[in-house]
Amino acid sequence: MLSAINRMLPAITVSTLDFKRIESVLEALPPAYDDVKDRLFAELDRADVVEPTAVPPTLVTMNSRVRFTVLVTGVTMIKTLVYPKDQAANDSNISILTPLGSALLGLSIGQEIEWQIDAQKTMRVRIDAIEYQPERAGDFHL
Repeated sequence: MLSAINRMLPAITVSTLDFKRIESVLEALPPAYDDVKDRLFAELDRADVVEPTAVPPTLVTMNSRVRFTVLVTGVTMIKTLVYPKDQAANDSNISILTPLGSALLGLSIGQEIEWQIDAQKTMRVRIDAIEYQPERAGDFHL
């Protein structure tokens, strides 16, 4: 479904390492996940892809701990964006395969994004802080 929301998506940046790892995860998914694959491949297609050493410290990358606000409610959350295999390890983890996880990827502090939750509902969040980012910490193995 292409909507006005899709035309107003903010610019995103993804590291080459995250790009390759996410692509591998998506290629391994069974056909039942085709909608998830399509959504994430669309995100990757619109991303500016840079080397991990060129990732700005204000960017949401894989394994980043992100503080964001749900704008309609004012509720602030802290989540770590993870690969599916790591989602169950901690209640504060959010998988890249979820709509919110894929929406957060590649955003920078201060950016907002609105995405479709279901056929009638959207949600808008703002990135407030990156509390931990592997690239900033030099943890390129994560």
